[in-house]
Amino acid sequence: MEILISSLAIVAVLWWIWTTVEWVWVKPKMLESFLRSQGLAGTRYTPLVGDMRRNFSMLKEARSKPMKPTDDLISIVMPYSFHMLTTYGKTFFTWLGPVPSITIMNPQLIKEVYNKVHDFPKTHTFPLVVLIADGLANADGHKWAKHRKIINPAFHFEKIKNMVPTFQQSCSEVVFQWEKLVPEKGTSCEVDVWPWIVNLTGDVISRTAFGSSYKEGQRIFILQGELANLIMQAQGKNYIPGYRHFPTRNNRRIKAIVREIQIILKGIISNREKARDAGEAPSDDLLGLLLESNLEATGNGLTTEEILEECKLFYFAGQETTSVLLAWTMVLLSQHQDWQARAREEVIQVFGDREPDIEGINHLKVMTMIIYEVLRLYPPLIQMNRAIHKEIKLGDLTLPAGVQVNMPVLLIHRDTKLWGDDAAEFKPERFKDGISKATKNHVCFLPFGWGPRICIGQNFALLEAKIALALILRRFFFELSPSYVHAPYTVITIHPHFGAHLILNKL
Repeated sequence: MEILISSLAIVAVLWWIWTTVEWVWVKPKMLESFLRSQGLAGTRYTPLVGDMRRNFSMLKEARSKPMKPTDDLISIVMPYSFHMLTTYGKTFFTWLGPVPSITIMNPQLIKEVYNKVHDFPKTHTFPLVVLIADGLANADGHKWAKHRKIINPAFHFEKIKNMVPTFQQSCSEVVFQWEKLVPEKGTSCEVDVWPWIVNLTGDVISRTAFGSSYKEGQRIFILQGELANLIMQAQGKNYIPGYRHFPTRNNRRIKAIVREIQIILKGIISNREKARDAGEAPSDDLLGLLLESNLEATGNGLTTEEILEECKLFYFAGQETTSVLLAWTMVLLSQHQDWQARAREEVIQVFGDREPDIEGINHLKVMTMIIYEVLRLYPPLIQMNRAIHKEIKLGDLTLPAGVQVNMPVLLIHRDTKLWGDDAAEFKPERFKDGISKATKNHVCFLPFGWGPRICIGQNFALLEAKIALALILRRFFFELSPSYVHAPYTVITIHPHFGAHLILNKL
């Protein structure tokens, strides 16, 4: 009996050793050989860590250097990808630990990846990110189809139109506070508008997502901001197996935040369900619309846990996307006064002294051009990854199971072959005839993704941004402060690391 137990133990140890060796060395080297046989160029595999250490080292070095507002964003936000692009061209592979990632920038290949949602599912390279926002954003297959169908009614444009008064209220409160800082016409004041914008978009999503429960929603907003920063700090240690389970101070705090968010959301959802059971009319906020749609779903609807994850996604995606869009729009309009003047003139012409409404918003052509150009230059997500679980053809390539496809949105948006020699410049006029003409019908404008999985909340974000800008432009002329430091910094999305210090002039 002892001999049998010893033999089984030896077999188990040998199996574990082989599994580890296969994961760390054998499989990566086989995939590398396969990719090179396809004519793909890329870096040589470094056991376990891949290119992650080099990537973070170059990122750290790039952030240590001063940057002017006119410098190319790519050099500080994606230095490693830019180095690979200049070394190997527009199709190459790098290593996310032991996983090869193939970068593609060809619009036809990008279109194919986005259209074939079942062949190119979402990746889970950075498991910690799902703690911020999981749900629809990371679902695949049948789960994704079910979630999308149930959530769609909450983001129907007719429903979002009803949220305009909430957008106006939150935006007007911030403008009112700024007017206190600059009380008289013709006077000015330096303001770091970034924290104001973050609070504004947090207030909007708190009210539109949770209605009367928005105070609890505001607590979630604060917690998710802290969580995003902690997770981005942890990304640099991703090449250490199991690092996210180590009992470090940051990891303990991450777990505590996740628990608190879940407790708050479960409480809000439970109270809604009790109110519904008591015969109260459903709320017309995002959570209320989601719960009603879920109730009407044929077959199995979403579980409480799944609804909770969708609420976290509302929060992060809804707040984060709009805040960075507004911040970079104000920074770029501070640099380009002619476009700021054109946008203000249009707002005054369309609305006069009345509050921005949905009909007028639809006539803001100049503002739409500006927003599209900001989204091109400062896309919310700088890259998107997709997994490959079975051997598949992509253009002329045959890609094996176990690799990933990377679409570097920031590089694509600034590709001179696609956008012209002025691709790195702020030129909203390129969108004067719409997105199709600007892109020459290529799939190369991807601020909200593309295809069947295009961001469900894009109309929400664009409408909120336009209302906020309309209210701000009508009351203030703004310019960069001498204390403004240009330091785009990736915290899931691209943040202004040292804030957005502007001079607000009262009109």
